[in-house]
Amino acid sequence: MTQRIVRFPWIECYALCKPKVVALIVFTAVVGMLLSTKGALPPLDLLFFGTIGIGLGAASGAAVNHYVDQRIDAIMDRTHNRPLPAGKLEPATALGFALGIGALSMVILLVFVNALTALLTLISMIGYAVIYTMYLKRATPQNIVLGGAAGAAPPLLGWAAITGEVPYEALLLFLIIFVWTPPHFWALAVKRRKEYAKADIPMLPVTHGVIFTKQHILLYTLMLFAITLMPFVTQMSGLVYLAGALSLGIGFIYHALKLLRSEGDEHSMKTFGFSIFYLSALFAFLLLDHYAREFIRGVFL
Repeated sequence: MTQRIVRFPWIECYALCKPKVVALIVFTAVVGMLLSTKGALPPLDLLFFGTIGIGLGAASGAAVNHYVDQRIDAIMDRTHNRPLPAGKLEPATALGFALGIGALSMVILLVFVNALTALLTLISMIGYAVIYTMYLKRATPQNIVLGGAAGAAPPLLGWAAITGEVPYEALLLFLIIFVWTPPHFWALAVKRRKEYAKADIPMLPVTHGVIFTKQHILLYTLMLFAITLMPFVTQMSGLVYLAGALSLGIGFIYHALKLLRSEGDEHSMKTFGFSIFYLSALFAFLLLDHYAREFIRGVFL
């Protein structure tokens, strides 16, 4: 009698991790690690295990989000093909996978990095998977503002992984992502407002209307522009970063203004797309500026 081989659904579990989102999270965490070190690269063991541990923590939070939101995901067009609502994965398997990689994240960070990073990563995971997903998302139109702290943590976690500390520079990086999150997500919510209303999720465009949401996107984008100048003002970064922050900030304001003046959700997805490019490029400029200044110090000073 032929024995049946049961395949573990790795592909479906991988999809639970929201790999594109986690890739951006890991990138900002790595930038935090590299910025924390003057001169050469940080210790490679901390860089490696910190990246793996933080990445697994982010993936665990994303997978728990899938598990908790499976009813909502089944209603919305954007998410109904995800593994759980599509019936490609058993809920118990998804939850077990999420908790398993979350536990692995904690072990890696505690054993190979430091307790502070493990603690902050745990707080971030709970903030996103429990406080935001299970409560704030369903309770208030300010959900993405209040819940944005969890998503803003990665560069702070990266900095703590290398230094064991959380200085003002790490908090500045946290603040940038914290203020970036609402205009980024609200642009998507404007486009998907009918789906959120159908799922009974009180996103800002559902509860306060499209115009009000567009006004707040512009307001937060202006706040973000001011905050992104702080690394230069505090001498954390130099002219290379300043040029990048100014050009990217003007671009984001342009999209926010165009969205405000457009009809309905006409420019919402272009604003959303630019916001992703904006954050990636801004952190790339931080990194480029850091190593440009290190090169100048090494050669000329």
